[in-house]
Amino acid sequence: QVQLVESGGGLVQAGGSLRLSCAASGRTFSSYAMGWFRQAPGKEREFVARISGSDGRTNYADSVKGRFTIARDNAKNTVYLQMDTLKPGDAAVYYCARARNYRGSVYDDQYDSWGQGTQVTVSS
Repeated sequence: QVQLVESGGGLVQAGGSLRLSCAASGRTFSSYAMGWFRQAPGKEREFVARISGSDGRTNYADSVKGRFTIARDNAKNTVYLQMDTLKPGDAAVYYCARARNYRGSVYDDQYDSWGQGTQVTVSS
């Protein structure tokens, strides 16, 4: 079982930026897609972004497209989520997750390891 540890959350004003990091244990990090999800109070967990393990292909939820960027550094076993032009609606607990395969998915049941989450708060 891989261990995932997120960091980088915090309080930011609307329009500001944050960069989340997720450090993974294990030796096969590059073989798996990684994803970011988020969950706001009273809402279901939702897909934010994913990056494949093989060729680094990415895709994003429509709500964050053009504002968020997912990236990975396989040498450091770390995946990042750069969040720019943050809006109050982006406030949530953000989770990174490792997919069951190299492609990943927008569905959370296709991920088998999860971090503990990091809180992002956006003030208006």
